[in-house]
Amino acid sequence: MSLPAPSPDDPLYLRGLNEPQREAVLTTDGPVLVLAGAGTGKTAALTARLAHLIATRRAWPSEILAVTFTNKAAREMRERVERITGGAVEGMPWLGTFHSIAAKMLRRHAELVGLQGNFTILDTDDQLRLLKQLIQAADIDEKRWTARALAGLIDRWKNRGWTPAEVDAAESEQFANGRGRDFYAAYQERLKAVNACDFGDLLLHMLVILKKHRDVLELYQQRFRYILVDEYQDTNASQYLWLRLLAQERKNICCVGDDDQSIYSWRGAEVANILRFERDFPGAKVIRLEQNYRSTPHILAAASGVIAHNGGRLGKTLWTQESTGEKVRVVGVWDGPEEARRVGEEIESAQRGGTTLDRIAILVRAQFQTREFEDRFIAIGLPYRIVGGFRFYERAEIRDALAYLRVIAQPADDLAFERIVNVPKRGIGDKAMAKLHQLARGQGMPLTLAAARILDTDELTPQARRALGNLIGDIARWRSKLDELPHAELARLMLDESGYTGMLQAERSTEATGRLENLTELARAMEEYETLGAFLEHVSLVMDNDANADEAKVTIMTIHAAKGLEFDTVFLAGWEEGVFPSQRSLDEGGTASLEEERRLAYVAITRARRRAYIFHAANRRIYGQWTSSIPSRFVNELPAEHIDSETTMSGGESLWRAQWSEQADPFAHVARAATRGPGWQRAVGKPLDMSPTRLAEVKASAASFAAKPRSDIALGQRVFHSKFGYGLVAEIEGNKLEIDFEHAGRKRVLDNFIQPA
Repeated sequence: MSLPAPSPDDPLYLRGLNEPQREAVLTTDGPVLVLAGAGTGKTAALTARLAHLIATRRAWPSEILAVTFTNKAAREMRERVERITGGAVEGMPWLGTFHSIAAKMLRRHAELVGLQGNFTILDTDDQLRLLKQLIQAADIDEKRWTARALAGLIDRWKNRGWTPAEVDAAESEQFANGRGRDFYAAYQERLKAVNACDFGDLLLHMLVILKKHRDVLELYQQRFRYILVDEYQDTNASQYLWLRLLAQERKNICCVGDDDQSIYSWRGAEVANILRFERDFPGAKVIRLEQNYRSTPHILAAASGVIAHNGGRLGKTLWTQESTGEKVRVVGVWDGPEEARRVGEEIESAQRGGTTLDRIAILVRAQFQTREFEDRFIAIGLPYRIVGGFRFYERAEIRDALAYLRVIAQPADDLAFERIVNVPKRGIGDKAMAKLHQLARGQGMPLTLAAARILDTDELTPQARRALGNLIGDIARWRSKLDELPHAELARLMLDESGYTGMLQAERSTEATGRLENLTELARAMEEYETLGAFLEHVSLVMDNDANADEAKVTIMTIHAAKGLEFDTVFLAGWEEGVFPSQRSLDEGGTASLEEERRLAYVAITRARRRAYIFHAANRRIYGQWTSSIPSRFVNELPAEHIDSETTMSGGESLWRAQWSEQADPFAHVARAATRGPGWQRAVGKPLDMSPTRLAEVKASAASFAAKPRSDIALGQRVFHSKFGYGLVAEIEGNKLEIDFEHAGRKRVLDNFIQPA
């Protein structure tokens, strides 16, 4: 259809919209898919469309179904409509999240799935408690087959729209040797018996009702003249099927989304839903919002260059009227600590130039990456905040581990003892703890000593006495090893022997994996301190460093948490293979996971308005081990004409680079570039001879160089290492040295990395 030309008499909601946005608002009849690129004003178009339907009397507010993913988005949509229509929008009962709207429907038809209208919606704790009861009744190993793992599996099945009868044998095999479906069915029956459902049931039950009861389906198909859906790329199978059923009669459905920003498959989202919209609704109008109002051309071009490597896209070309701006800066550093130092320096420079800290963000792929930034910012007094999670030392698993370490260092720390006494679960109940407190108060002694004394009495049940005795014995044994083991190694030992690591491993969930990564990072952080006491003192200072709540702060968050946000300056950290894209995604999901990681890179870059920095490190501590890293393939996919590349080195790294360049320059630049691709070639800035003959020559040269020990290093010699400081050479094996460092203890290093003191 031809759209009316913009006019001064246009209603308020149409003013300021560009042509595609106007088209999205005024194309009211039939299915419409609005492909809204990052920063293209999709919220303005969606709320204007809602206002237009009401203002032109195409539908009463009660005849419009408007679905969002968060309560915040629903509230903002309602407030925007009220502003642009000049008054309160009354009677919009069907504006809300998928779950809130489904719950409203289900309360009206609960009896059709064996519930009463006043059913209870279980929270996660209640759900786990019920599942645990079922597992215990089945007499299977709770440690191997945990309630949390079963809850995650059932939630995934519900997101797919599967009832127990629809779970096949292969899926059922994922729990308790094929009994997953039976547990799912028993769980559903138990929920009905107590007149309850979980969040997944809200949509699943309504999906079952709409499929089986034609009269209910027709009721809602007639009620909803128009359907609007925000963030359609994030819908799971259950939400998709629910929407498709409701829209099949009138087909007046408008979905707004961006296939390039589908990044939530781990919680059930399926990018295929938006990709097949035109097949689901033949004759659908596809409107592309491509004018970006957020970022500079260089930033948009960099993001577009990366996402173009994905297949199966609907496709769009972002453009902007903004000035050219700065190129995206790609910075190669030596290691994670240098990355944190360099980012801190850039932020301080921007701050001196007038940029306020709340306009700056650091985006990471995984939560464990935040620790080095937090420690660095504490050291230089740079205010920061963690969004979408706790600060590193405030996370539950870190506080648990710290409590164990505090008890080991100081057995009189009652608060720490209380935190760990039943984590993991040991069967030491409230009654046992009450008796322990009574003895400790009466004798004026710490809980650990009271625990040791109460073991010689019959005050506790045999189970509680045995569990408490094991814990006290463990604490004593760990404490005896303080002088035998490096404190970081003691922490790893304690986490394993206490059962804490096993507890998280048994959960077999993405969340638990992240918590294990954080604990690995904690042990790594401890290595930088001479004693356990020094480390715990550092943590106390960090925890006490709460800046003024009103003070501007740098934002640190994961890329997932940053979706929908924007900042003037964005630092993207850890762009190395195995970190981003994450190794777990590559190992478990293949091409589909790689493409989602690339969409995540696209989201990350497009959070920046004016400046974007991408950092990659040559060395990275991952799972407690130093590994040589290569830049992410996404770095190689950045268009050369839109980036500026540089590498930075310091101290011992510079010496190493000079020595390596003098003796094996061809290998340094050719062999490394052979594996890293054109992005690395741009970074090192040298012409490369990539012929097979040349590669063979330089690899042979490098091998002979690597095996040749240095002649200027001798046993007992005092040397310097840029990371570990000063030390004495204790052993020499070829080009490998064992050095007793003054503060870091004995370390095994290559001779390339040290220099005579």
